[in-house]
Amino acid sequence: MSTASMNAQSTLLESAKGAGESSQADREALLAAPARKQTVSKGRIVTGRVLSTLAVLFLLFDAYGKIAQPRAVLEASARIAFPVHLLFGIGILLLACTALYAILRTAVLGAVLLTGYLGGAGEVQLTVGSPTFETIFPVLSGILVWAGIFLREQRLFQLLPLRCMGR
Repeated sequence: MSTASMNAQSTLLESAKGAGESSQADREALLAAPARKQTVSKGRIVTGRVLSTLAVLFLLFDAYGKIAQPRAVLEASARIAFPVHLLFGIGILLLACTALYAILRTAVLGAVLLTGYLGGAGEVQLTVGSPTFETIFPVLSGILVWAGIFLREQRLFQLLPLRCMGR
């Protein structure tokens, strides 16, 4: 039950106690009533799904590159002095994290794991002195992952409520 609905029920109980019109059974029924479900706009859900799909497609492409190891990936690994024998394992790890993100029940866990993965990728690019875009691209990918899940997952919106200045 959300904090807002618990506060609303508490306020109703207090007013019922003050009025003296409510019985104990009424108070218990009020507490047992399910909280009002807040609806998520259809546009927000669609936008979240599109962003999540873009993130998954990019991450699958990246995992494929690490597993298949085409020439461009091998050259990029050599440029950043990354051991080639680790690419396959990292590709499988990325594939597993992306699969967790793509499955609705485990999407938040997948997003957390992808955050760690992408943070490490950004750190490697920063350490070797890669160009700015290559350095910030993993960070932008992480933002895409979280934006997608934040827009489509109401529980995250309640956990991290973003408020407009006028409200």
